[in-house]
Amino acid sequence: MRAALVREIGASGAFDADPVWREAFAAVPRHLFVPSYYVGVVGGYERRWGENPDPEARERWLRGAYEDTPLAIRLRDGELLSSSSQPSLMALMLAGLEIREGQSVLEIGTGSGYNAALLAHRLGDDDLVTTVDLDPDLTESARRHLDAAGHHPAVVTGDGARGVPARAPFDRIIATCALPSVPRAWLAQCRPGGRILAPFATGLVALTVRDAGHAEGRFLHTPAYFVPLRGASRSWQEQPDLEGLPAEARGSDLFRFLPALTAGALEPGEAYGLWEREGRPQRERYGLTVDVDEGDRAWLDDPQGPYVWPVPAA
Repeated sequence: MRAALVREIGASGAFDADPVWREAFAAVPRHLFVPSYYVGVVGGYERRWGENPDPEARERWLRGAYEDTPLAIRLRDGELLSSSSQPSLMALMLAGLEIREGQSVLEIGTGSGYNAALLAHRLGDDDLVTTVDLDPDLTESARRHLDAAGHHPAVVTGDGARGVPARAPFDRIIATCALPSVPRAWLAQCRPGGRILAPFATGLVALTVRDAGHAEGRFLHTPAYFVPLRGASRSWQEQPDLEGLPAEARGSDLFRFLPALTAGALEPGEAYGLWEREGRPQRERYGLTVDVDEGDRAWLDDPQGPYVWPVPAA
């Protein structure tokens, strides 16, 4: 089943940018990181777990662990708090991080620990990997999962928005939770020339860090929907109301990305007009600048304009 999952990820093209990740996904057993998880059913969620006394139920759990799909691993009062991401999306993000041997990595959002294990395997040195999560129950269970898989990266319980200064500086920072803004602490804890890859406005932005005050980069081509970063100091904005726009635009993920990225700066009607005039741009044409002195801004094509919009900072 693991081999079949690796083939499926490969067929998606997620390994194309860095084929070394194929071996990591082939080596790290995902089922060790999801001893139980939840799947959506009518009216809520159904729990699957590896210790179920029913052998058919255990088989469903195991097969589900190796499907190319996200798995809910922590719920509270029906609200999703943490999940194990879709493996093909994980592979695409890890390849987009552009890791090189010997580099240190900070992961924001430990989740099940599976991503940290993939990083540790890829780098061949557990001490190069640091992962942080706000929830002590999650970090404790992730440590157990990582132990079972034979990996021992630094697992820290804390506010991911603050990074992990005691383990800095890092060459790469990867977030597996959606951001309302890019925390300044991450820039300060990333070496100049380092890379930050994070979900932002239903996309994935890859930033190159110039120094503690400035980072800039473009979005990857893929959409991405993640559980929000907990502990962030700035509240989340409401999603724009697209009522009244053409159905084709409301149903287009590419269009919905633009008002999500420019929320508060562009009215939905203005966003639709721009989207049509500019030929319905792909995500790769958009970018983000994080600047401590001048403020954060999103842009289309060129960070100097003509299409630049302010982004509220944390």
